[in-house]
Amino acid sequence: MVFPIFRGFGAMLFACLGLKGAEPSFPADTERSTTRPLTPSEAAAGWRLPPGFSVSVVAAEPDVRQPIALTFDPRGRLWVAENFTYAEPPVLFATNLDDRVLILEDDDGDGRAESRKVFLDGLKLLTSVETGLGGVWLLCPPRLLFVPDRNGDDIPDGPPETILDGFDTTTGSHHTLANGLRWGPDGWLWGRVGISSPTRVGRPGDPESARINMGGGIWRYHPKTRRVESVAHGTTNPWGNDWNPEGEPFFINTVIGHLWHAIPGAHYRRMYGEDPTPYVYSPIEQHADHFHFDTGAGWTRSRAGQQDGSVASGSDSLGGGHAHTGLMIYQGGNWPPEYEGALFTLNLHGRRINRERLERKGSGFVGRHSPDFGFSPDPWFRPTDIIQGPDGAAYISDWSDTGECHEHDGVHRSSGRIYRLAYTNAPGALAAFGTSPTLEELIESQSGKSEWRRRMGRILLRDRAAAGNLGEPAISTLQERLASDPSRLGRLRALWALVASDGASPELLRRLLRDPDEHVRSWAVRLLADELPEPGAPTVGELTVLSRTDRSALVRLYIASTLGRIRHEQRVPILAALSLRQEDDADANLGRMLWFALEPLVNTHPNEALGIAADSRIHLLRHNLARRMAEELPRFHLQLGELLKKVTDRPSTEQLDVLEALATGLRGARKVAAPGTWSAASKRFATSQDPRVRALAVELGSVFGDGRAIDSLKATARDKQADPTARRSALSAIVEARPEGLGELLKELAEERDLWTESLLGLIGIGDSAAPALIGGKLRWMQPPDRARVIAAAASRVATAKAVVEAVADRRIAAADISPAVARQIVGLGDESLSRRLGETWGTVGAADPDLRQSIERLRMELSAANGKEDLVAGRRLFQRICASCHKLYGEGGELGPDLTGSGRSDLGYLLENVVAPSSVVAADYRMTVVETKDGRTLNGLLRSPNPGAITLLTAAGPLTLTREDVGRIETQSSSMMPEGLLDGMTAAERRDLVAYLRHPTQVALPAKD
Repeated sequence: MVFPIFRGFGAMLFACLGLKGAEPSFPADTERSTTRPLTPSEAAAGWRLPPGFSVSVVAAEPDVRQPIALTFDPRGRLWVAENFTYAEPPVLFATNLDDRVLILEDDDGDGRAESRKVFLDGLKLLTSVETGLGGVWLLCPPRLLFVPDRNGDDIPDGPPETILDGFDTTTGSHHTLANGLRWGPDGWLWGRVGISSPTRVGRPGDPESARINMGGGIWRYHPKTRRVESVAHGTTNPWGNDWNPEGEPFFINTVIGHLWHAIPGAHYRRMYGEDPTPYVYSPIEQHADHFHFDTGAGWTRSRAGQQDGSVASGSDSLGGGHAHTGLMIYQGGNWPPEYEGALFTLNLHGRRINRERLERKGSGFVGRHSPDFGFSPDPWFRPTDIIQGPDGAAYISDWSDTGECHEHDGVHRSSGRIYRLAYTNAPGALAAFGTSPTLEELIESQSGKSEWRRRMGRILLRDRAAAGNLGEPAISTLQERLASDPSRLGRLRALWALVASDGASPELLRRLLRDPDEHVRSWAVRLLADELPEPGAPTVGELTVLSRTDRSALVRLYIASTLGRIRHEQRVPILAALSLRQEDDADANLGRMLWFALEPLVNTHPNEALGIAADSRIHLLRHNLARRMAEELPRFHLQLGELLKKVTDRPSTEQLDVLEALATGLRGARKVAAPGTWSAASKRFATSQDPRVRALAVELGSVFGDGRAIDSLKATARDKQADPTARRSALSAIVEARPEGLGELLKELAEERDLWTESLLGLIGIGDSAAPALIGGKLRWMQPPDRARVIAAAASRVATAKAVVEAVADRRIAAADISPAVARQIVGLGDESLSRRLGETWGTVGAADPDLRQSIERLRMELSAANGKEDLVAGRRLFQRICASCHKLYGEGGELGPDLTGSGRSDLGYLLENVVAPSSVVAADYRMTVVETKDGRTLNGLLRSPNPGAITLLTAAGPLTLTREDVGRIETQSSSMMPEGLLDGMTAAERRDLVAYLRHPTQVALPAKD
């Protein structure tokens, strides 16, 4: 491959003259590996592929470096986004460097690029590139940029224009930044953003109220109306998306599920944290029926080896790992039929291409695992994108490095490759468009076998429509095809071409609501929502009829999806009709989508929302509405009373919908005025044949101040013959209700071993003067998990914290029983004598070395010199004492901090960076919140599920729900929950053992006596 301008004398001439596009001075590699990648030709030749397929090199270093994203223009030229600013922690983004956009061209059609030019450099944080509408679109968080090039001479007409801003970067997982520009068949520009990136997107100058809050998911922008909106919220880190032949969008993700159907208006499961929209409650799960890693063993067990690149044992059959980049649904027309319409994604750790089979299931789809398609031999293979080309081949960008998101050994900026994956015996494909295609050629492109050509044809149609160069005959031709084509795909392609040509009028779309094909009808629904910012009465009436009569769950799904765009009062008849479709009760999407649309009505039209949910044949609506209203009692007393009255004579399943929801919504409340119908309803519930209904009625009766319920719970708690679990549950319910005489009851039951923990936690909670003495006497005899909970709770009050510290001083418990997080909370109580005593008996809550690099290197040298002396069993015991109250590892431990099972803990540098100074890189969802209660407690934790009635704080003692009336002050700090300087208070042997255990790839067995 020859790029003559940038070789030899040509490069020297450009550098001397300082011309635009000359090679910049090359940034140094910071990657520390002593290995080297295979040569591009060796890597291409070594791929394992199905018969008839081959991989070749399109371009490689030094001509391409750090290719993060690809796209083609209609002329068949490959545009490459090169990113040099992505860096390792603590740098994160090296903004002293520049990113750039390249154009590669295959002049002779041999699959190799013969010419190359730099379109634009001097960019920062470039993650994506797309062309169209007279220029080039670039995603450079925090901005979406447009670079005008209206004459198509590959020279920008002016500086980049900021179209959107607010895609903020993060100091946490910085690989989750916004990425992935793609034109959809709807005419919008789609993009993606990860969960750790705070996102408040809008046009420059937009106020906060006009911006969309994403925090992970899919978004889109309409270049004509200049509207930006969220498509779907949630997941972890989407890094690839595409559309199937019917135009259904799918995207790829990491860790918590890899494949998702991008349903507009959806809220998906999040890896951590709260959805930006309150009261989601039941997010949608992934749309695949499998994972590509062993979820029981954790993420790291399925990764490639850190040294030789070999894939971990057992990973091959599952798919190679949890991290995916790039997604292509092949529709090129010249691969064997078994691959047409298949979904391909790049598996980062498995160094392979996963293949999925998309099947309809209910309202949506399910991804089935097909045999993995291809395997790279190069240990440095780190793919970032896969797209279909004009020749029917697939094009893959390779970052070419040994590291990735959790392997922070630096960045190898001097390498990068682009590969072409082709079927050797493929029939000839239509060529790319020339510089001036005819209108007839663009229209005919919609009938060809190449999806690439169809999409590029629509881009060109849209460009001409925007420029006013598309006449009425073209629109008439497309409308005729839409009306006469007997095939589903033919009509859909004509419809999308009309959208690109501004020829899909509301009247036409309303007619399509009666089309015999469900996919055409579903597209009419969603396009009507796009065309009409606020659908009027005719559309609402038509959607209401469809909701009652349409036999397609897919159509009903898109009606539910559209509801978010319709005024609240206009949603009511549509929601009422959809909620009666009992066949959708078990559907993976529909019930949740209906709840997302119904929930806003609770505030604005509560009686209508109640009527819909109460009579619904979809149980999720009834459950979620009851919980939502319970969280804002007494505001919704009348509505909840009516709901209780309605379900009194209903089947026990409907009664449980409401009672379980009330118990969840009222968690943390002590005494709440009962709805007016509770007395009569509870008597009926007490005679139910279902024991769950009877038990919930008693529990709720205690919250509603029903003396009979409290007496029943007390009887259970005191019954020494009852099941211990039932006794503890009853006592917990009594503590929640805070009845008169609670202290005496707790002191009585604190003498029984089965009830020690609940009794002591209750006494600490109410601030009883007997608590310190009881804690001091019983801690040493408690099981370690219970002891940890009591100690963590005791740290919220000075008197009980003193009892714990003195127990350490008297050697009734070990100093290690106080975790560093609890020690910091004790210091945070602000009692000088208590902090001094803690320092004398336990140690000082340390601070990290101000020179992070120096501290890390010192510890790295110390730990590297262990020479096999590590005691993994001792390390596991240290983890249980120090870390397990907050962190989970191999399924054991708390949930206050991130699950360590799948983190990058095998990388010593990454591990030390997070332990030595955890507050230097902390995601927003893991920042510490300090809550001071009105009854004198000071609590540290993670704030979760805030609502007008209560908050939930995740603490080392477990989740704690507090009513707003209990809370005096809330302050969320910038620091991590994890204290700094954790390792400084340990001996060298303890540091060695703990770090060795944390880095160990499998669980360590404890001796039988443990």
